[in-house]
Amino acid sequence: MSALQPTGFLTIGACDLEYRMIGPAPADAPTIVMLHEGLGSAGMWGDFPEKLQAATGAGVFVYSRAGYGASTPAQLPRPLDYMHIEALDVLPELLDQIGFRRGLLVGHSDGASIAAIYAGSRQDHRVQGVAMIAPHFVVEDISVTSIAEIKTAYVTTDLKAKLARWHKDVDNAFYGWNGAWLDPGFRNWDISEYLAYIRVPVAILQGSDDQYGTIRQVEIAEQECYCPVDVTIIPAAGHSPHREAPGATLNAISEFASRILDVHEGSRGRAA
Repeated sequence: MSALQPTGFLTIGACDLEYRMIGPAPADAPTIVMLHEGLGSAGMWGDFPEKLQAATGAGVFVYSRAGYGASTPAQLPRPLDYMHIEALDVLPELLDQIGFRRGLLVGHSDGASIAAIYAGSRQDHRVQGVAMIAPHFVVEDISVTSIAEIKTAYVTTDLKAKLARWHKDVDNAFYGWNGAWLDPGFRNWDISEYLAYIRVPVAILQGSDDQYGTIRQVEIAEQECYCPVDVTIIPAAGHSPHREAPGATLNAISEFASRILDVHEGSRGRAA
């Protein structure tokens, strides 16, 4: 494939997915592929990808899934197995298209669940570790309650305007995610079976005040995984510790990445 530009679009199926590539290309260094949350996008990571690149020397690839950011809108309602579709159909093609050779998956919330499904469904020897920020493996009451509350906030407050900064079709992004999670059938969603098949080190980061999930998610991973599981509970952080406690989150992920990835010192700090 042709060399990845710093920004652009990848075409996967009928969708154009926006991306950012920070630092060395996948051909030149390990690559950290970042998978955003259920209301996230490539841009909504802020400068965290640049900081992660500088701290690790790895290349960092971030993208917006269909329905998010500047990517092609998704068809609504989303199927309740939308995270399985992302992990089993979209992500494999994306990794091939960018020339991914070796590295890590770093996912947040929905993105963490997608990373877990991917790593547990195939023995991709290019993936050498998985870092999950606030992952969901099962649906908890606290998740449904908070997601119902944010639906009210979307209609009654300036939340829609704030999210519209990050999504060209903000209703598509919001209702695609919110509608799936609030569907009564989604209460049966459970991906814990994939954890037993992950064969690479796992890091889990959870805010102590996460309003969308409890320590039960961490306990499920510790019970089900046969691979090493590093757990970091970040004090006074909620569901997005990379925004609420960026220093502690960056330290935990970069230390995990540095243990696993052998990155040449010369790559550190070369942000594109």
